[in-house]
Amino acid sequence: MTEGLIATWRRELGSDLRRALAIGAARTPLDPPGGGAWLAAWALACLTTGLTLWLAGGYHAGFAGLNAAADSYPGWVLQWLTAVGGDAAPFALGLFLARRYPRVLLALMLAAILASAYSRGLKPLFDAARPSAVMPLADFNLIGPALRRASFPSGHSVAAGALCGVLVYYARWSETRVLWVLLATLVGLSRVAVGVHWPVDVAFGLAGGVLAAWIGARLAARWGALASKPGVHLTLVAICALSAISLLPGGGDYPLARPLLQALGGAALAYALAGYVVMPLVRRRRAVPVGSAARAESDP
Repeated sequence: MTEGLIATWRRELGSDLRRALAIGAARTPLDPPGGGAWLAAWALACLTTGLTLWLAGGYHAGFAGLNAAADSYPGWVLQWLTAVGGDAAPFALGLFLARRYPRVLLALMLAAILASAYSRGLKPLFDAARPSAVMPLADFNLIGPALRRASFPSGHSVAAGALCGVLVYYARWSETRVLWVLLATLVGLSRVAVGVHWPVDVAFGLAGGVLAAWIGARLAARWGALASKPGVHLTLVAICALSAISLLPGGGDYPLARPLLQALGGAALAYALAGYVVMPLVRRRRAVPVGSAARAESDP
């Protein structure tokens, strides 16, 4: 009886997921109007900003002014913003998109792979000194650990650029795209505000993340069939779920951001559980009379 019930649940959940993925893939255009142009303009603006700072004032240009200006903002604001660009938060956010927009999830994961290669490849190559290795700690505002090396590029900025870049690419309205660009920019600037990166790191980090988002979206369009394959989709969802679980203990370098990350992890997991398990079973139960379901379970 129990084995039959489990088998029935698996069939029902699988059927519901395949239908949802087909609808979700059709919901997202392969080449959204204006998406590529927005990312190109954004990446170019970031590259121009980074090169201008570097050529005009050197690698450390703009740090003192931005870091001092950010001191007037509440510490929790800066820590919340910087936490959004951490390793796990972008993947946890992916759970809110996964079922309804499977192609966006695929693009996000592909962009994350490219963004990680960009960030982790350049950091040891340049091994640039961070503010804590160059300036006395008393001369600037530092929140969190005094990191000393691997400054270029800003990994948080790369992650924010990749996540928000994918969302910009697929967004329908210009106003929404502006909000995502603004959020990624604020996440990047928060790395200067907490005293662990130079503005040049942020500019090139955002540019690399946005470029990764564009490539990820184009690959998702070319490999569009993958977005509708339940096995591939559930693998990506599992990665996002593990990232969300990692947020629950509340660790990390920014204590004021821990409640936010814990709430994000819990909400993402609850949303995924409701979307992938609870609601499909509820819909099935409403569609099939109880007597009919019981007879189906007892049939050999």
